[in-house]
Amino acid sequence: MNRTIEVVSSAESQAHKLQSTIESLRPWFHNIRIHGIQTAPDHFLGDFPAIKWQPISLALPDDLEGMSVLDVGCNAGFYSIELKRRGAGRVVAVDIDDHYLDQARFASAALGLNIEFRKMSVYEVDTLPGQFDYVLFMGVFYHLRYPIYALDKIVSKVGKKLVFQSMLRGSNEARPWKEDYSFWETEMFHDPDFPCMYFVEQSYAGDSTNWWIPNRGAAEAVLRCAGLEIVDHPEAETWICTPKR
Repeated sequence: MNRTIEVVSSAESQAHKLQSTIESLRPWFHNIRIHGIQTAPDHFLGDFPAIKWQPISLALPDDLEGMSVLDVGCNAGFYSIELKRRGAGRVVAVDIDDHYLDQARFASAALGLNIEFRKMSVYEVDTLPGQFDYVLFMGVFYHLRYPIYALDKIVSKVGKKLVFQSMLRGSNEARPWKEDYSFWETEMFHDPDFPCMYFVEQSYAGDSTNWWIPNRGAAEAVLRCAGLEIVDHPEAETWICTPKR
């Protein structure tokens, strides 16, 4: 009987310690389940990013054994954790924010997962040696002052596939356009479907780092111009691409 009480007491103590650490690392943008405790149960987007991940996960292999992964702008590490759980070998996750990296290191360690976290700007990822089988570039593009410059660097690291996700605004339609237009043609610029990136001068959704927000046509055009072929579109804001060889 005493032994049972000791075990229960120890479990309660560990759960309390875990909850305290999670609270000390608030606020969390990624809701991660760590031994039954959620890091952001009241997220304004719901169970995020699990709700985003669910359709994307179906487009990726269940078994990633031996595969390498680079997660650019990893935040608290939700996606890195999910791919590591699928058996990925080396997983490198980078972010520029110390708070996010502290969260990610804690979450992965608490879950017993070996993930390599680095503080690194998106504009520096091309300095990492070699390529990665899977590169994740999710929720970062529209936060950048120089998004296409960053994408060019990231593409150089893609061995097999890039998973790209961006906030979209404006038209959600993508259709073919002419390869060229005369100087005097302007009507396409008034078409909401024409590829367009909206520039936010000050702030959007309370976030001054929301700089360039594409419509769907622009997002797909940018990916093609970066030397990528779109092979899947598992959900509205996400594309899976392969490099054109």
